[in-house]
Order: sequence, then C-alpha cells, then structure tokens
Amino acid sequence: MAHPITPLSPPLKDELDIVIPTIRNLDFLEMWRPFLQPYHLIIVQDGDPTKVIKVPDGFDYELYNRNDVNRVLGPKASCISFKDSACRCFGFLVSKKKYIFTIDDDCFVAKDPSGKEINALAQHIQNLLTPSTPLFFNTLYDPYRDGADFVRGYPFSLREGVSTAISHGLWLNIPDYDAPTQLVKPRERNTRYVDAVMTIPKGTLFPMCGMNLAFDRELIGPAMYFGLMGDGQPIGRYDDMWAGWCAKVICDHLSLGVKTGLPYIWHSKASNPFVNLKKEYKGIYWQEEIIPFFQSIILSKECTTVQQCYVELSKNVKEKLGSVDPYFQKLGDAMVTWIEAWEELNRPKEASAAAEPKSVKKEEASPKSK
Repeated sequence: MAHPITPLSPPLKDELDIVIPTIRNLDFLEMWRPFLQPYHLIIVQDGDPTKVIKVPDGFDYELYNRNDVNRVLGPKASCISFKDSACRCFGFLVSKKKYIFTIDDDCFVAKDPSGKEINALAQHIQNLLTPSTPLFFNTLYDPYRDGADFVRGYPFSLREGVSTAISHGLWLNIPDYDAPTQLVKPRERNTRYVDAVMTIPKGTLFPMCGMNLAFDRELIGPAMYFGLMGDGQPIGRYDDMWAGWCAKVICDHLSLGVKTGLPYIWHSKASNPFVNLKKEYKGIYWQEEIIPFFQSIILSKECTTVQQCYVELSKNVKEKLGSVDPYFQKLGDAMVTWIEAWEELNRPKEASAAAEPKSVKKEEASPKSK
C-alpha cells in the first residue's frame, strides 16, 4: 500500500518573519502567495495611521501603524522614522524570529532566463544558511552553490568560511539608481540576469538596498537600524545605505559575512526623480565624507557584541561627522536610543517572561493581528 506523500514544510517556516513597510493595500502579495503565504508577516504602515490597509486573505500577519509604534516604544519611538520606508526597522525590532526577509510593496516575482518564477525567499535562505568567504575571494564566486567549489590556490585554512549575516538581493526592470542617474537615464531598465552570488570582501563597503534583503537577526539585527529619515529630517533615501555601511563595518569586525547577487525580484515602478533629488541632495554631498569615515573606522577589541560595536560607532558618528552637519549629532543619539529599544524588547528569553513590560507584548501592541 502506497503511503501518501507528506508535503515538505517550507524552510525556516517558524524561524523567519517577512517585514513589509507600506502606505497602500498589499495587493502585490497575491503574486507572492505561492512563496510567502506559509510565513508570518510584520507589516509596518507608514503615514496616516487612520488609513485602513487591506491585506489579501490567507496571510498570517501583524500590522503596526504609527500609533502602535508610539505605544510600544514610548519616548524611544523618536528613533523610528516617519513618512519614509526606514520605518521598516520597527518590524526588525518587534520580531521574535531568527531571520528576517524584507521586501518593498512594488517588488514582484521575477523570472529567470528560462521563464521560471524565482522564489526569492528560498534563495535568500540558501545564502544565509551557507558560509561566506570575506577573507579570500573565490573566482567561481560562491563555492557552496551546486556546481561550484573552491578553486585551485584557495587556502584550505579559510575554506570553512564564516557565518553569513546578510543576503543582499538584486532587481530586474527598474534599477536602484539615485536621482541624478534617473534623470539622465529615465528609460533604462535592467535586463541582465547574472547567475551569481558572491561574498563582499572584508574591508569593502557596498550600497545596501532594502527592497530585497534578508539577514540573520541574531547575528546582526541590532546593526540593522535604518536611521532618521523622512518627515522632519534633512535627508531621505539613505536609510538602507546607512544600515548597510554600519552593518558591514560591524560584520568585518566580528568576522561575519555579507553576500550579494541572487535572488532577483522584479522592481515594478520608478519613483519620481525630482522628488528623490529633493530627498537625496544633501546625502549626495555628505556621502563623500561619510564613506571615508566608514572606511577608516576601527572598532576597539573590547567590542565583542553587535550592540557594543554599534554604541561605539554612534560615538564616532557624533565626534567625526558632527562637524559635517548637526544632523549627525541627532543621528548618533538616535542610534543609542535604537540599541536601548532593542535591548528592552529583546531580553534573554529566561528574563523576558517575568520582566517584559505589558505594553511590549505584540498582541496588545497591535490590535490588527491576524
């Protein structure tokens, strides 16, 4: 007698949250249903908290608006951006899972060159569960992929690699360009599918895009703060960049890895380049000083946790970037507030049951849980 086939459980189903920042109904999830429906969603509603956001039936989710952010964090809510996708990091804060996948609501399922739909989350999981090789570059890229290995001349002592903290995915169709490039190339579309995953070498920074991103929350979560952007701030659209620069410096210090490449998503619409320019223009100037700052920063040996690294980094931000603009003094303070909030909401499990403030319980913080 044949035994019925038991469907395989989706990978990391109970260990991963999907975080989505939005100001609109989440109809885009219909296309993602085959890949994302088994997982828990944390939706961070930006803008008007009285607006009703519709989520397709069948998804398991929590929805937080600005009122919920204020209720959960109290005075510390000042570190969470408003009217900017940087608000997504609130979802990182309240998650209790080991892994996070975050995606924008204008990102659809892409197809590989054979026409097969790409399960972006599955590829991110594969990236995170296999080691990175930041100390020595492998010319066949990711040696842990099927059909690849370490090439001749790769030191055997480095072949174990290091734990992967971040998986940075890419985009077909609308490229992630800054406003000046958008204005010069308004019709440019990315049609190049490069079938590769690579580790970003130690000591090398990169521009991290938050629209198709996964990370190990236990390894690097406290560094994934998307800064102060949007309403009331002099800058926007540098939220993911800031998180990426901070996180990469800390990953290098703690011997953790960052991968980039696959998976691709389909980025469906270009944002307005004139609006973007207004948000970005100070950042375009400032980054010429910000990048050398991150390239030269050396964290002390006493920093052995992400939180310690991040607090030390915040002090350096205030000391060395404060002269660029007073904004960086404010940002440095917000970085410390973020760590305080992280530690308040992420106490060790044995202590949290007795000590967790009532207002921090997610089911009470968000009346819109499903």
